[in-house]
Amino acid sequence: MSILVVGGHERMEKDYLEMGKKLGFKTKVCTKKANKLANSIGNPDAVVILTSTVSHKICNIVEMKAKKQSIPIFRKKSSSKSAFTECLEEINREFSS
Repeated sequence: MSILVVGGHERMEKDYLEMGKKLGFKTKVCTKKANKLANSIGNPDAVVILTSTVSHKICNIVEMKAKKQSIPIFRKKSSSKSAFTECLEEINREFSS
């Protein structure tokens, strides 16, 4: 299963990747502003938006692209490790049922 993480802290990018891998996710992280973000989304199974560190414009771009492809969106306000872990567990529950 693959996920796209949008937002979060740049210094935690490695942590997000390791945490995703630990739970069996192929993870792609976009912490910086991407000029062509809409084209770099690809086709993940789920999108995680860490809203406290992302502009409204980027949120709107990602949400619009995900909705067009019927990709579920999971949002967390915090970009901490515990919040990210909760989000990954929520994704597991969603796809397990």
